Amino acid sequence: MTLYENEKYVADVKKVAGAALPWDGLSGSPVVISGGTGMIGSFLADVISEKNREGLGCPVYLICRSPERAAARFPVPGNGVEIVFRDVVSPLTDLNLPDGGYYLHLASNTHPRQYATDPIGTIRANVAGLENMLRLAVKNGARRFAFASSNEIYGENRGDVELFDEKYCGYIDPNTMRAGYPESKRCGEALCQAYRSQLGLGIVIPRLTRTFGPTMLQSDTKAVSQFIKKGVAGEDIVLKSDGTQYYSFTYVADAVCGLLTVLLLGEDGEAYNIADVSSDITLRDLAGLVARHAGTKVVFEIPDGVEAAGYSKATRARLDGSKLRALGWRPFYGIGESVPRTIDILKETGAFR
Repeated sequence: MTLYENEKYVADVKKVAGAALPWDGLSGSPVVISGGTGMIGSFLADVISEKNREGLGCPVYLICRSPERAAARFPVPGNGVEIVFRDVVSPLTDLNLPDGGYYLHLASNTHPRQYATDPIGTIRANVAGLENMLRLAVKNGARRFAFASSNEIYGENRGDVELFDEKYCGYIDPNTMRAGYPESKRCGEALCQAYRSQLGLGIVIPRLTRTFGPTMLQSDTKAVSQFIKKGVAGEDIVLKSDGTQYYSFTYVADAVCGLLTVLLLGEDGEAYNIADVSSDITLRDLAGLVARHAGTKVVFEIPDGVEAAGYSKATRARLDGSKLRALGWRPFYGIGESVPRTIDILKETGAFR
């Protein structure tokens, strides 16, 4: 069974497509997405494809590196979706794309093993890749640009707040390999503001938190992804710490709905946290949630050196989503519903077998 044959996945896509958003703003406007086969980008493409079935008329251009991944994720691209094969860290301005429209930079290394094994690529995607997308957007007279930033830009909680609002700034030691991801996201945000100020490009910055869902990749090594993969396989859930870390998480359908809300309704130049307290949970409780649904148990294991090097040092990173809620966004699911739903969809589709 493919994702497109799975009732739960199709229902999630339709939920986002049915959100009360000014969809007419996308009518006839091209949408250019880097990271088109990733967890966020591919779900977003499915949502716009669904709207095109309803007559929206929005051409979507997915910039992807891997023909194999693109063929696996989009076996029959259609409904206005076109695949463009290019690595975003290479110049993009020679691409022949329509003028105007919306640009979203979603391409990035996004999990611990990638941070540890490819720290150069991590930084380049968030800075060089971003600038190539920005240059392409300026050349084509884009209406708006969205840079998918991260909860990691906040650094470590100083102990002075419970929830990070968009102005919070915690500690990051830049003189470490692991700092490449959060510092390059910070640099990316500053680069966006430079293009906005100097070249007049309209920009919004959605800040995604730890995201999961049925479009996650087999290679994803985030803790939540590893828990879910074990749950799908019916194996014990492996916790590689004491589990007291307290984080915000977001289901992919909610994340994409938030992303679209920021793109279409957000104020130019502003950043928005995509998070809701209904999906805040400790790693220990998250592991227990997965284990209960899978009918297994939680076991503890010391991580290997490569994994440990890529782990975030933050122990409390919960985001304040009130600014996004003021735009009208609400999550479809809390963590207690979305984690079992992800496991069920992946089991039904046989994605990780």
